[in-house]
Amino acid sequence: MNSKPNIVIIMADDMGFDDISFRGSNEFLTPNIDALAYSGVILNNLYTPSMCTPSRAALLTGKYPLNTGMQHYVLVNDQPWGLPTNETTMAEIFQQNGYYTSLIGKWHLGMSRKAYTPTFRGFDQHYGYLGAYVGYYDQTLDQGNANYSRGHDFRDNLKPICDRNGTYVTDLLTEAAIRRILEHNYQKKPLFMLLSHLAPHSGNDEDPLQAPESEISKFAYIKDERRRKYAAMVSKMDESVGQVVEALSHRGILNNTILLFLSDNGGPTQGMHSTTASNYPLRGQKHSPWEGGLRSSAAIWSTQLEKLGTIWKQKIYIGDFLPTLASAANIHLDLEALKIDGLNLWPSLKYGYESVEREIMHNIDDIFNYEVYAKGKWKYINGTTLEGRFDTWLSQRPNDSSQIDPRFERYEELVKQSPVWKHLHAITGDKPIQLLEHREHAMVRCQYEDSSQGVACNPLEAPCLFDLDVDPCEQNNLYEKMKNSTIFASILERIAYFREHAHNYEWTWWDRGCI
Repeated sequence: MNSKPNIVIIMADDMGFDDISFRGSNEFLTPNIDALAYSGVILNNLYTPSMCTPSRAALLTGKYPLNTGMQHYVLVNDQPWGLPTNETTMAEIFQQNGYYTSLIGKWHLGMSRKAYTPTFRGFDQHYGYLGAYVGYYDQTLDQGNANYSRGHDFRDNLKPICDRNGTYVTDLLTEAAIRRILEHNYQKKPLFMLLSHLAPHSGNDEDPLQAPESEISKFAYIKDERRRKYAAMVSKMDESVGQVVEALSHRGILNNTILLFLSDNGGPTQGMHSTTASNYPLRGQKHSPWEGGLRSSAAIWSTQLEKLGTIWKQKIYIGDFLPTLASAANIHLDLEALKIDGLNLWPSLKYGYESVEREIMHNIDDIFNYEVYAKGKWKYINGTTLEGRFDTWLSQRPNDSSQIDPRFERYEELVKQSPVWKHLHAITGDKPIQLLEHREHAMVRCQYEDSSQGVACNPLEAPCLFDLDVDPCEQNNLYEKMKNSTIFASILERIAYFREHAHNYEWTWWDRGCI
């Protein structure tokens, strides 16, 4: 068996921060993901860009989107550009170091020419779709514009696949991942897999929330029909996590696999492609500069980790996974040549240290005119998206006990009977983990019960500054108090530095490969 660890990343699309139950919500339960979180290490402060394309670019390059030209918006399918071809991807790095690299599911980093597509960017295999999203049963995209026709987008590498129409796409992607896990030759090469789910992103506008009726019926107690369907979509993804872990166990390689689960960004509660996703108790949502758009619920498991069953409070950026996972695989990176922004946090993660004051230049967007920067406990916002329409606290947990998942009465039993718990603990043994107590520590609590108690912030009128250590819900704006401090001056100085060194990509037709 190859000594290098296999790496399996399972990424949700647009999942709300509070939509997996280890964060404390009882509205609907996710026992497999919770089992991974409790058995492994909860990444309590994982940050991502607030939209799909920038987030995937950051994951695969280890760079801030503003340093790859991907910072402004998502790729729309008819646009003739993509992740610049001179950028080295995580897949290329692992491929060059002896890994078989597999992408199952969503790409969303360019499709206007072959050079932008996954198998030309380091993946040996791609099974899934190239664009933003597809319908859950017919794998087509309808961009909702009379000028565009509906298009099929599902492929085996670049070969279109039309014979699986009618199969629920979460099941389809799970089948493909399991097939790769079971058939792969681990003696020859270790496996790097990114299972990039459609769920729980919305599908096409005429029927955006879809799941099998048998799954939807499990959540009949949820009064809101849209929320009921969304719960079923998340539940099918949770089931997928269990099936993937089961396949890794059956193949006998789970003990030499690093498992990572995360969402690409926060969920869209309201507005375009909204799904009822809940980022409670965080402010904002997808495509906003607030914690509800930037903070992801995530967990990692590996037998290499010394402190399994813990909550890691170190702030970590999605771009850190490239150098961190490379380090875990004993891959030496020429950091100067790659010019990546990500940090190698593997030593800290492996031993459970929380010692890095992580600086994150979330974004500088000179089209939407906003800046978001954080260092340590401080977060600065100047300007916002969409005229601030989604800048408030958009989600609440249900108060009505009839809206609670009836399985919660046996929550610990449910988690411990999940495939993930059984297979992970078959390797590590049953360590004494107080699940409900662990869950309490993973919950985010606001500084104030009522958001109106703090100092209000309107980033369209003046900058905002927050101390996230005490104010994770961004309720109390410290700008007036701190605007003349050396801390604030240092923040402005660092933003000016990043602006000066940003990748000012000139999007000409030549750059976009359309001549």
